[in-house]
Amino acid sequence: MQRSRRTTPYPFTWEIPVATLLTVLLALVLGLQAGRSLANLVAGNGWVFVDRLALFTTLAPLLGGQAGAGLPAVGHPATSGLLWACVAVVELLVVLVIGWAVKLGLDRWGPARLRGMATAAEAEALLGRTRLRRHARVIRPDLYGAPRGGRR
Repeated sequence: MQRSRRTTPYPFTWEIPVATLLTVLLALVLGLQAGRSLANLVAGNGWVFVDRLALFTTLAPLLGGQAGAGLPAVGHPATSGLLWACVAVVELLVVLVIGWAVKLGLDRWGPARLRGMATAAEAEALLGRTRLRRHARVIRPDLYGAPRGGRR
């Protein structure tokens, strides 16, 4: 019912979906690199993150299972199994955070959002018992009005 009554004055253009897609892809790439760094940390090499210039160029060797590709001074890189386990854990966390962000965004700006809903405190202030008791003389003057014989 609300969708049919309201329209958005801003047209849905290509910028918002492209920015969202690029943000998701960047988060997945950073998750892949962070998973590799976590694998090397567990393997005893310390936390070493790839240089930002090699962030995308090391993706192919990394996807091939080379945990030390593009990292400076990694003595014994993590094994392939450890690499994929750590990458899976970090990517799962990244996907969960992305899903949570999508839900928050759709609840706030999505087509099925609730428009014009008051918070519980606002509803209590406008319709609650406190207001009814405060304005009882106006609402039910026969019960809560000025005493008889007095001034009204």
